[in-house]
Amino acid sequence: MRILFTGGSGKAGRHVVAYLLAQGHRVLNVDLVPLALDGVDNLTADITDSGQMFNALTSYAGFDELEAGTGVPAFDAVVHFAAVPRILICPDNETFRVNTIGTYNVIEAAVKLGIRKVVFASSETTYGVCFADGVIDPHVLPLEEDYDVDPMDSYGLSKVVNEKTARAFQRRSGFDIYGLRIGNVIEPHEYDRFPDFFANPAQRRRNVFCYIDARDLGQIVDLCLKTDGLGFQMFNAGNDENSVNMPNADILADFFPDVPLSRDLAPHEALFSNRKIREMLGFREQHSWRNVVQDPRRD
Repeated sequence: MRILFTGGSGKAGRHVVAYLLAQGHRVLNVDLVPLALDGVDNLTADITDSGQMFNALTSYAGFDELEAGTGVPAFDAVVHFAAVPRILICPDNETFRVNTIGTYNVIEAAVKLGIRKVVFASSETTYGVCFADGVIDPHVLPLEEDYDVDPMDSYGLSKVVNEKTARAFQRRSGFDIYGLRIGNVIEPHEYDRFPDFFANPAQRRRNVFCYIDARDLGQIVDLCLKTDGLGFQMFNAGNDENSVNMPNADILADFFPDVPLSRDLAPHEALFSNRKIREMLGFREQHSWRNVVQDPRRD
């Protein structure tokens, strides 16, 4: 597939782009800074400028595409990851502006240009725990996609708005627009942090103990691109288990004693549930922390 990918130079994006290239896709990375990766084409553009997004989506991906003499090829899909990635980087109003206007511009351009597959990044922060003021309980566990998302911060709120924006464009067009509520992204070198997570599990409470290996996120995006006909969908993008080596009985007792459960949980099943992507997209985790982290308390 010929894919326009916004935000491919970021922490998550660079791993996803590498995965997509390995699957044989052609990727044009649209970002404020280029991605230095063999095989990827780069275009510097600002997602908050609607004209730039329409222009990027009607652009050549590289000089080689001039050779055919048949005009600019059409993109098969758009993957939209570009954003201010959390609170406390920009003022709150700027975080909200960039993320909401940028997402509107990207999806509007894709739909009006007839690109029938859009995958966009939402966030686990929409569940309202991560950037809450104070220690907040979720309404119910596990966290699943039918949850009434209710963040109180500018970043999580921007992602909720983006989900509504995507749903509106999907209703208008009938195209496939899939959103990923991406968990706490872990790059391969970051598994050296996990022993500290095991020793101090309270630091993972705000993430509801979730994580997503950046390479497994690449698989999820690729599965979204290859799965047609689902209309508008939201998917939790997380790994199979929690990011601490504690059984759920202990996590719930220690950190969420008053939170009701909507269903039974396996002993180490992620509280940030990925059941939907496993059942609907066929996701199979390839990069568990258990493959690389040594824990003397492993059960």
